Formats: sequence, C-alpha cells, structure tokens
Amino acid sequence: MEIGLIGLGKMGGNMATRLCRGGVRVVGFDRSPEVVSTLVQSAGILPANSLEALLAQLAPPRVVWLMLPSGAVTEAQIQALIPLLQKGDVIVDGGNSNYHDSERRAALLAPHGIGFADAGTSGGVWGLENGYCLMVGATKLVFEQIAPFIRVLAPAPDRGWAHVGPVGAGHFVKMVHNGIEYGMMQSLAEGLSLLQGKQQFALDLAQITALWREGSVVRSWLLDLTAQGLIADPALQHVAPYVADSGEGRWSAIEAIDQGLATPVLSLALQMRFQSQDQTGFGFRLLSMMRNAFGGHALRELP
Repeated sequence: MEIGLIGLGKMGGNMATRLCRGGVRVVGFDRSPEVVSTLVQSAGILPANSLEALLAQLAPPRVVWLMLPSGAVTEAQIQALIPLLQKGDVIVDGGNSNYHDSERRAALLAPHGIGFADAGTSGGVWGLENGYCLMVGATKLVFEQIAPFIRVLAPAPDRGWAHVGPVGAGHFVKMVHNGIEYGMMQSLAEGLSLLQGKQQFALDLAQITALWREGSVVRSWLLDLTAQGLIADPALQHVAPYVADSGEGRWSAIEAIDQGLATPVLSLALQMRFQSQDQTGFGFRLLSMMRNAFGGHALRELP
C-alpha cells in the first residue's frame, strides 16, 4: 500500500502519520520543506520536493490525496497534476471543497482517464489518535481503489467511513455535517450563557458541563471539549469573542434556499458567527440611534 499526500498541515500531517502507523508507504509533498522534513523524522514519510518527485516514487495506478484549502489552491493543484498523471490514477480531495466543484473536477478528469473521489473528512486535530470520519463520493471502481487507505484513516476498518454516493456526495454530506455542527455549537453557547447570566446562583459552568457528560441527553463530544475548556479557563479571559465561519456553513444555508427548505437553526447559527465578526457594530449603532430618535431613549456614548 502506497499513497501520495499533498498538503501536510495540521490535518494532512496527522493523516500522513496515521497512514504510516497503519503500514502505508506515504510520499509527502508540501510547500513548506520544513514541514516535510519534520514528518520524515516523526512519522517516517518519504519526502518529495515537487509533484514530479512525488509521482516518481509511486507505482501506477497511483492514488494522490489532497489536503489543501478549498477553492483556488485545490483547483491549481489538480490542474498541475493532470499532465503528470496517467490513465487509472486517482485524485482524492479530502479538503472542504464545495460539492459543485467536486462534480466539475470529476468531469474534467474523466476524459484523461483519471479517477476522482471527494472525501468529506471530520475529526480535526484528534483524528490522529481517534481516527477520521470519512464520507466518500466516488464511482464504485474508484472507491474500491482507495478503500484500503480509508480503512486505515477511519476509527476502525469496519466503521467510521462510508461510500455515501457518487462524486459530489461526499462533500455534500460533509457540508451538511458542518451546518449541523454550527447549530449544535450555537445551542451550547447560548445555554451556557444563560446559566452564566443567573449570577445569584453563582453556577459553576465547568462543574455543570462535566455533569452533563454523564448520562445526559445532551452528552456529546462537543460537550466533552466544552467541559475541558471551561475547566482549564472558566472565564475564557484569553479568548476573543470572534468566531470564524468556514465556507461549508454558508454553502449549507445556500443549499437550503435553493431547495426551498426551512433550516432556521443552521442559518441563524451562521448569522451569529457573522455578528461576532462585526468589528464596527454599525447595525447596533443604528438600532440605538433609532430608539433615541423615536422614543427619546438614552444613547450610550463611547468614551
């Protein structure tokens, strides 16, 4: 078993390490030579300083797995690989690409005889030890070609992975997964804020979240991580109130609009992230101005 892995950041580097631990021969390439060198020492990957060098170390038919930022970076890498690959080779996109892009890329590669799979990948930095949940879109033939690597990366050979449908389905399922994730995170944040606001009870949020981990209906891995974070820093004094949003939360909301389907929790969770990113607070300033204008309500002025 051998595979080429392009993109050795937090996710890609850990995946390379897990594959090596599972007995896979991994040839790795990254734009940072230092990252490659570190993984050579720590994980035992074989280094490549170019795409040509990576492919030269793999016997056809070759599997090349990309763990790159979605959009232009992934697009450019696929375009660069096309003239270097042969009929029967396979590209796997394990990043968070838009499923429309995955469908288009499969169509682009098909005339060249190059297979394509989109692998929605969940597990974050914990995937190295716990395994990755993998949602794969591909033809049956392509999936069979990459299945041995999927089984090594997953939590176990017989679980934590699925061939969910044709090309595009993997990233579509991962997109909806992330939309649900937004809603779950938002509900925990709102509920714990409500507890914190009842100051007369002096509630210990670290204690309560730890309590809910045992037998509670809301127990989950997200709750586990929340409890651990609150134990380490109960007041979250070193955490800025800014929440980034990945493309997948936005794409889930757009998909719901396209389907004419009501997804208020997923959509509102995304909107709350937008609100956290508003550095000027202009909308809230407008609201305050309006209340003052029609009702004479006091304005709170900045110093």
